[in-house]
Amino acid sequence: MSAVFRPSAFLALLLFCSLCPLAEAETLQVPAPGPKDTCPVCGMFVAKYPAWIATVLYRDGHAHHFDGAKDLFKYLFDLPRWAPGHRAEDMTAIAVTEYYGLSRIPAREAWYVIGSDVTGPMGHELVPLATEEDAQEFLRDHAGKRILRFDEVTPDLPGRLDQGTFD
Repeated sequence: MSAVFRPSAFLALLLFCSLCPLAEAETLQVPAPGPKDTCPVCGMFVAKYPAWIATVLYRDGHAHHFDGAKDLFKYLFDLPRWAPGHRAEDMTAIAVTEYYGLSRIPAREAWYVIGSDVTGPMGHELVPLATEEDAQEFLRDHAGKRILRFDEVTPDLPGRLDQGTFD
């Protein structure tokens, strides 16, 4: 299935990212998924994949969990499709699980490697790393193609990862 670029959703995401202060990695508090929590994008049970969990937390305490950063970005780029009634401006935290330490870090602070030989529960992934040094090491050790920051992920990238195209 091909991704549909929705300029209004993309602009809302960019606005949200520019207005929200970056949380410190040590103080990021997001709930863990329960055994019945499913990814709103693919429907997989998220708790089965603790090394890949990503989470969006809303002001009212509601959280959506994902089985990887790729599905998180699909969600963020098309919120009306995946989360009708939810708004980007009501998000209080966006977290990913960083690869080496398996800790939850702010998604905006992560460094993402694409095109590596490491796959997640849904295949090719954006692999989150805590530091640029970790990302460079991972890129070398796992034949990665590129390192991206949160705001460099484009709406078409998750679909291209699904198809195995990274460039």
